Amino acid sequence: MKRVWNFNAGPSPMPLSVLEEIRDEMTDYKGCGMGIIEMSHRSKEFQALLDETKALLAELMELPKDRAIVFIQGGGSMQFVMEAYNFLHARAAYADTGVWAHKARDAAAFFGEAYDANSAKDRNYSYIPDRYDIRPGTDYLHITANNTIYGTEYWTFPDVDVPIVCDMSSDILSRRVDASRFALIWAGIQKNLGAAGTALAIIQKDFLETARTDVPAFLQYRTFVDKDSTYNTPAVFCIYTLNKMLHWVKNMGGVDAMEVRNKKKAALLYDTIDTSGGFYRGHAEKAHRSRMNVTFNLADAEKETDFIARAKAEGFVGVGGHRLVGGCRVSLYNAVTPEAAEAMADFMKEYQRIRG
Repeated sequence: MKRVWNFNAGPSPMPLSVLEEIRDEMTDYKGCGMGIIEMSHRSKEFQALLDETKALLAELMELPKDRAIVFIQGGGSMQFVMEAYNFLHARAAYADTGVWAHKARDAAAFFGEAYDANSAKDRNYSYIPDRYDIRPGTDYLHITANNTIYGTEYWTFPDVDVPIVCDMSSDILSRRVDASRFALIWAGIQKNLGAAGTALAIIQKDFLETARTDVPAFLQYRTFVDKDSTYNTPAVFCIYTLNKMLHWVKNMGGVDAMEVRNKKKAALLYDTIDTSGGFYRGHAEKAHRSRMNVTFNLADAEKETDFIARAKAEGFVGVGGHRLVGGCRVSLYNAVTPEAAEAMADFMKEYQRIRG
């Protein structure tokens, strides 16, 4: 079997060891005589898996004791709706760092006033603004921790007097963060933590007490907390893959080890860009560069198309930029190995040598 170098922006690669473990348990989970995707979500085996998954996440993220963890279908797009439906009473602020911030703000506009607290549009979303215009009566500030399309990432989180809701979909567990800074963290798991199909939410219990109750039960965070994520049939397989990925992160040395690994990978790519003499041009300003998504351009669209095609022919998959902005993007989520990043850097240098 020949596996490609997978740099897809999501769904994203998982470690081969994890995939092999999932394969081996597919027909018999821990001696049950059936796979995890066949058993009842009301079974003691699944409940044990659910409990362990929450405990692992709390341990790895060093979550405060007053946080509830739930798993909800629908991914990030459902969370855009749920955060506003639950917590937007009058108005909510959104840090405008790109496409995903726009989607979150536009979803919130159905439930109240949703406004931009700042914007990076003036420099084509190449940086993270550090000023926030918070209007009186604002219920929360929404931020996107890592911007996959433009390749920017927060390295200093906002210091504001309102609760912060953080979309951490694309950099959760890639680095150490102080979870106590956030009233609500949510993340689709398909980039760093498992198979596509569910999102995790980490909710401060005092913040949960402020949630609206005139909301359909399925769209209330309180329902998922009260029913321990089993109000309806949860995404069993997704939670199972999340459990496997959390074990993998822990066995690799935890979040701090992941951060060291991710710094090394990103440095390989950014050094290649910075020493290319302008052949490769990074999109994000250096102080705001993402470790998860390295975005760059070549001289013109024709050369970018050729670069992407030749990369694919050499086994490098998923290096095209997002359809809305074009260019090139190499995603370096937790499961991407340093060897993969090194191979990509070598390919970029060789491509420049031939085509430069």
